[in-house]
Amino acid sequence: MASPTCSPDTLAAMFGANTTNATAAAAFICDHFNTVSTKFTDTTYAVDTTYLLFSAYLVFSMQLGFAMLCAGSVRAKNTMNIMLTNVLDAAAGGLFYYLFGFAFAFGTPSNGFIGKHNFALQSIPSSVFDYSYFLYQWAFAIAAAGITSGSIAERTQFVAYLIYSAFLTGFVYPVVSHWFWSVDGWASATNLDNLFLGSGVIDFAGSGVVHMVGGVAGLYGALIEGPRIGRFDHSGRSIALRGHSASLVVLGTFLLWFGWYGFNPGSFTKILSPYESGHYYGQWSAVGRTAVTTTLAGCTAALTTLFGKRIMSGHWNVTDVCNGLLGGFAAITAGCSVVDPWAAVICGFVAACVLTGCNKLAEKLKYDDPLEAAQLHGGCGAWGIIFTALFAKEKYVNEVYPGKAGRPYGLFMGGGGKLLAAHVIQIVVIFGFVSATMGPLFLILNKLKLLRISAEDETAGMDMTRHGGFAYVYHDDDDQKSGIPMRKIEPAASN
Repeated sequence: MASPTCSPDTLAAMFGANTTNATAAAAFICDHFNTVSTKFTDTTYAVDTTYLLFSAYLVFSMQLGFAMLCAGSVRAKNTMNIMLTNVLDAAAGGLFYYLFGFAFAFGTPSNGFIGKHNFALQSIPSSVFDYSYFLYQWAFAIAAAGITSGSIAERTQFVAYLIYSAFLTGFVYPVVSHWFWSVDGWASATNLDNLFLGSGVIDFAGSGVVHMVGGVAGLYGALIEGPRIGRFDHSGRSIALRGHSASLVVLGTFLLWFGWYGFNPGSFTKILSPYESGHYYGQWSAVGRTAVTTTLAGCTAALTTLFGKRIMSGHWNVTDVCNGLLGGFAAITAGCSVVDPWAAVICGFVAACVLTGCNKLAEKLKYDDPLEAAQLHGGCGAWGIIFTALFAKEKYVNEVYPGKAGRPYGLFMGGGGKLLAAHVIQIVVIFGFVSATMGPLFLILNKLKLLRISAEDETAGMDMTRHGGFAYVYHDDDDQKSGIPMRKIEPAASN
């Protein structure tokens, strides 16, 4: 039922015959009601914008998580290098996403392939986008670039990081996000006038758009560069080049976990949206459910990895558990808003198995990825896309993606196979597009000798040869001058 409009003429007719100046009284009352209504509208905008900005800050904090995770996963002699690349991802990504990326991703009106408006944030703010939306999407773009940097760590020239990061955040990632997230995208679930296979692709927070893009880009970078020196012996046997700090790995993992609560629940972009006016259940409930499914998928994947690795290797390995946890998060990201909590447990369990299997395959193929980024984000991201097409619940799909009745939903939930078909196509086109763009880029850099560092630099460590010194100082100059030396203590040789 539509709300009545407060009109002085309408209200004056309701006053009795004895009312003095009924029109003036009615106008006075209506003015106050309209003022209150406007304030409620303003408050809605303010609350939703604050929610989106806070989510953007959470997603941006994941850059610190990536930095700590990467630093702990590489050898000490390359710590400064990998930390600098993480800073570079944010800085270069910010500039190029501002100039080109946001327009390619969300510039509307546009065609189904690429956006063509809002370069350098022209015509923003508008009724469609505010600055907060740009900030949130930029945080996503640099997350994709951060994934790739982990795959090519410890052997890549600094200039190559500059070039690939700018290209990925300025063109490759924005085009993919346009396809699946823009209202004009050819496979977007919000393109109501032309829904792909009648459903569009439900990749809510980016198992494909973010994680697969970053993972596939890293796959090509690591393949073209080849493994690190010493990663495989002359007979082809795998030799572990372990990271130097499990403490940093755990710290980075918890920071990423914290940031994921902006990554997944924040993808609603609004919170003050009732599904039924005056009811306790609304979009705020969906936000809470999304946080729960995210948590359960990660926790299940962590425990599955813990016991799985114990059975296979006989050890309780904290680094593997952290990677398993992140694999669960990467997988649930696509369907976090449209599945029940019990389904998230299944998602996390299978994600851990997918990650373990991908790592085994990588070892057999002599593929070297210091952070398992391609396996974790690419493999688990692809599983998350399939998972969503199997377990998406009809009620949640209609709530999160309103405006189109009778949408296909999860195959196992009785929704038919159209959504699954759309999601299989998503996996294929992401893999194909990233292969066709990032693959040639890395090949060109390699051909120009701009990709991999020299064997001498790699053996010595890039901190010393490229960045002016090691990240860790084992002595204090003042202490040395006063006759109290501090030195690095090497582990005793085993008998």
